[in-house]
This record gives sequence, structure tokens and C-alpha cells, in this order.
Amino acid sequence: MQTDIKSAHTNTSAVLVNFRTRLKHITFNSNGTAGTLILYDNASAASGTVLWQFDFGANVISVPVLLPGEGILAYNGIYATLTNANSCTICYG
Repeated sequence: MQTDIKSAHTNTSAVLVNFRTRLKHITFNSNGTAGTLILYDNASAASGTVLWQFDFGANVISVPVLLPGEGILAYNGIYATLTNANSCTICYG
């Protein structure tokens, strides 16, 4: 089914979307140090069901991820936890 998509961006751990949606695309930039990006199905905190997690090495700078099909359904919203990452941008809809 065709739907419009929107984007959200953060430079720190934060709520990206505070309602039910589908995660379609993720891009993040690391600070050159090994770290982790975790996206939770939660509109207010870093807890609950993990929608997506990526552990990256020290030499990773920018990673774009296009999710197949209809993406990942987030029932409650999307909260991003960034560890040694400078930013995270998602597309949802």
C-alpha cells in the first residue's frame, strides 16, 4: 500500500515519533568510535521491544539502511538510543 512518509532527526538519545507508525529507513553517523544504535517501540523511554539494533565498529562513519517491504511496525512510537553516534535520521509512515 502506498503511503506518504515523513522524517525525524536527532543528535542525542530521544523520542523520534510518539505514535503508531512504520519504520521505513534509517541513516546514522558515528563519531568514529565503536558504538550502538537501538530503536525501541516506545514513545517516551529507552525500554520495551527493540525494533532495530546495530552495533558498529570504530571505522564506520555513515550507515544507510532501507528496510524491505512495509518496514517495521512500531505500535507505540520510536525512541532512539545513540551510543557513540553523532546523529540518527529515520523515515516513517
